[in-house]
Amino acid sequence: MEGEIRNFVTIWAIVVASLCYCHTIGTYVFPKPNLARAFAILPIVCLFFVLPLNLTSITLGAISSFFISWLASFKIILFTLGIGPLVTSPPLPLLTFIPLACLPIKVRNRVRCGSKPKHVKRFGSKTFVPESPEISVKPRTQSYEHLETSEDSSLKKAHKFSINHFAKLVLLTILFRVYKYQEFIHFYMRLFFYSLHIYFILELSLVAVGSVVGTISGIELDPPFDEPHLSTSLQDFWGRRWNLMVTNILRPTVYDPVKVVLSRLMSGRWAQFGAVVVTFFVSGIMHELVFFNIGRLEPSGEVLCFFLLHGVCLGLEIWIKKKLDGKFRLPGFVSGPLAMSFVMVTSFWLFFPPMLRSKVDYKSCNEYLAMIETIKHQKLVSPNSINCPFF
Repeated sequence: MEGEIRNFVTIWAIVVASLCYCHTIGTYVFPKPNLARAFAILPIVCLFFVLPLNLTSITLGAISSFFISWLASFKIILFTLGIGPLVTSPPLPLLTFIPLACLPIKVRNRVRCGSKPKHVKRFGSKTFVPESPEISVKPRTQSYEHLETSEDSSLKKAHKFSINHFAKLVLLTILFRVYKYQEFIHFYMRLFFYSLHIYFILELSLVAVGSVVGTISGIELDPPFDEPHLSTSLQDFWGRRWNLMVTNILRPTVYDPVKVVLSRLMSGRWAQFGAVVVTFFVSGIMHELVFFNIGRLEPSGEVLCFFLLHGVCLGLEIWIKKKLDGKFRLPGFVSGPLAMSFVMVTSFWLFFPPMLRSKVDYKSCNEYLAMIETIKHQKLVSPNSINCPFF
């Protein structure tokens, strides 16, 4: 365990040093996007893809793989091209650039009512509005009229989120109690509980990261989830409610450029359909990488198939909605359960089997119990010395 923690500290020290290098190159050496800037920065992206392979624990490995291999790599790619949240005018200070590059956070909104961002870059026929310390666009829309401008509204949302997070923490504790009796629980019901477990752990972990970073630097967490169980469609689930950090980074990195290219080759609807499928393909590849980092089993392609299936279905859903032009739309209380049932059934079929084969549940349980024992005895306890009683 000491070796794992040492590797974790070393990896993140390398990440911080690499981001300092990228900031210097992009701000002072090559302030404008060009081939020299790309050749100077892109090796860092390659480094970020392989760094988490030096970690073997579920907790540290999964977090590092997601933050470094996915978020940091994609943000640095955008930074190299002169777009994305790391590109602002004036340039971000180093102490803001580093956490914004490798953590799922955004700069606090300070937009005055009626104001519009001035720094706009173009990619083909698409317009990208880079986030800056003064600008922060809501994930649901890019319209300037829907920017957050009320401090009271932010306080109300923060209060609501705190209540929701406390409730989810209580439910997570109850789930651990339920696991004691899992031999009496149907297999698919256990998978449903695992779904809740993953959702609660992801949201609470990301909120905790945001709270620490926000306390230190005044930077707040980009809301990671927006009550995905209330989704009324696949588009609502993937685009507005589930893992918004990934949605917000995949849109400018994959979806928008692919749509621009395909729009020159085919009609707008087919271009949008293709862009959606390609975006989910990239998401599937990145999930396969994360799964490999935490399980170290040969990728089976099931997770990739899960995201490809959802990409095709989401593309068809968007195409049908536009074809019907708002007619014959199912009410939310009907479409919502149908969409969530599809998500659950396909996740039971394709998403969870690789996790169960790599014994992620058993290993993560040992790590959590080892962490509790470490806190209790104030002495480092290895997960290998723990035998989880729940699995």
